[in-house]
Amino acid sequence: MKKLFIIGLKDLKIVFRDKPALIMMLLAPFLLTLGLGLVSGRLSSGSSSGINNIPVILVNQDEGQLGQALVDLFTSDQLAELVTPELLSDPQAARQQVDDDISTAMVLIPAGFTESVIPTDPQNPGPTLKIDIYFNPTRPTSAGVIKTIVDEFISRVEVGRVSGEVAITQLIQNGLIQPQEAMQIAQEIGIGSAESAGTSDAIILKTSTNDGSPMEFDVLAYMAPGMALMFLLFTVSNGGRSLLTERAQGTLPRILVSPTTSSQILGGKIFGIFLTGTVQMLILIVASTVFFQLSWGDPLAVLVLVLASVIGAVGWGLLLTAIARTPGQISAVGTALMLIFGIMGGSFVSRDMLPGWLKTLSLVTPNAWGLDGFQTLALGGTLRNIMTPILGLLVMGIVLFGISSYLFNRNGIAKG
Repeated sequence: MKKLFIIGLKDLKIVFRDKPALIMMLLAPFLLTLGLGLVSGRLSSGSSSGINNIPVILVNQDEGQLGQALVDLFTSDQLAELVTPELLSDPQAARQQVDDDISTAMVLIPAGFTESVIPTDPQNPGPTLKIDIYFNPTRPTSAGVIKTIVDEFISRVEVGRVSGEVAITQLIQNGLIQPQEAMQIAQEIGIGSAESAGTSDAIILKTSTNDGSPMEFDVLAYMAPGMALMFLLFTVSNGGRSLLTERAQGTLPRILVSPTTSSQILGGKIFGIFLTGTVQMLILIVASTVFFQLSWGDPLAVLVLVLASVIGAVGWGLLLTAIARTPGQISAVGTALMLIFGIMGGSFVSRDMLPGWLKTLSLVTPNAWGLDGFQTLALGGTLRNIMTPILGLLVMGIVLFGISSYLFNRNGIAKG
């Protein structure tokens, strides 16, 4: 065990003496976070949240209750500080404003939307129409907020519709109403659902933590962890590259001449990668706290989540090392994986804006689980609230470690 720690600490010291590696590990994610903070207005405007008064254009072509209910929701007092809605009738003009970066998104409610959800003739319903959201790709966070509001509205409408169908079916079966009365009652339930979905209670904005203290969402609480997690993958792949480099240079065979087993060597290398990734994450957290006054949340929960995130990322680093044959292959594949996982996992764009299949696929990345946990903590969550991301990361690391161990034994990577 002592040799394992000695090898790990030795690798940690070597990494922190490597200036190019330090630039990629620490300086690059810090500068990217700084740049994103300036672009979002978090650092330039002095706002603590950077998300307020989001300009959105509403084009309501529907003449029914649901279209008006969604408009009422966006113009409600509950969302007054979050969004700044504008009503237009021309979809093309609205899209142009989004393209010109005047507005974040256009929400188009198509004609006949209410009729498609609450048909006047339930026996001959038409196809269900969908609300179209045309968003500005340069404002992914704000566009994600608009999408969340619309999704919540549609969800409440759908719950009301299904509940109404079940209620009417039960009433008919129990003989409380006649089948010919079902249409009128369905319309009444549908109107009630529309009115309910359009109230300000349809979107609940939590403004305080569990202990009652004020809570504001900091846009950097999303960006900083995203950059840190993305460059964490560079660190673990770089650690794997060093293992193959030492094998190619004959360092590993020389170590094996000493009373050191291959398991101790491999374990020490893995511990060194884990230790380096942990130190990298902690340095970035401390730096963002000092320079950006960023609150990461409960310190104990943050530490546990950092350790779990590093375990998940190390698993991918080990798998790359077990598959690759040369240090150059790890460098190329590791960089590509860092960028792909960054995009899929939400480091650049919120996962809520991804297609459904890609959002599900993104769960193979440590970025997705880690970001979920860090955002929960930034919004006032505790260790208990992030157990799912922690378990997801631990399972990921254990499974990948098992696969990598099998490949290591088969390939004899620690035997030189």
